Amino acid sequence: MVAELQQLGARLRAARTARGWTLDDLAPLGGMSVSTLSRLESGKRQASLELLIPLTRALGIRVDDLLVPAPVDPRVSRPSFRRPGMTVRPLAPEDSTLLAYAIDYEPGVPLPEPNTHPGRDWVYVTSGKLLLQLGSQELVLARGEAAEFDTLVPHAMGAAGARPARIISIFNQDGDRLHVHSPDGDH
Repeated sequence: MVAELQQLGARLRAARTARGWTLDDLAPLGGMSVSTLSRLESGKRQASLELLIPLTRALGIRVDDLLVPAPVDPRVSRPSFRRPGMTVRPLAPEDSTLLAYAIDYEPGVPLPEPNTHPGRDWVYVTSGKLLLQLGSQELVLARGEAAEFDTLVPHAMGAAGARPARIISIFNQDGDRLHVHSPDGDH
């Protein structure tokens, strides 16, 4: 909370200057002297609700807008899981609207039956070769190649050749449900 309060004065000043107001413009609207407002903005005066509420009302903002949110740990700590012929490592938080996975396809495993679902899929091969069956096409993507396609086209993926294929795959939640979940919805 201390770090959040340290930025309060700077955010108050930014809100004031964004409106083109001077200290002389805002201080009377907040019911205080120019020197009090100046000390609040510079961090030399402790902020209290009785000082902040009139100022935020005059500025048309909330007191919460002056507080810096606590930092959120951006690391994704979801366990990897296995599906027949592949290992899946989630790269995005579970509640993300854009889903990303690192997928390792094992060599020598036949392609699954092609499926369709609403959305788009983007894949990038990081190592090995990926066999992408897309409608009537069979494409082999090598390391460094990418593909993006409409997932209403029947498609299936697997390793091409004797080495595993590693890819990064990004798709929407419909794609997540069909690509990496079992039919009963379990990970």
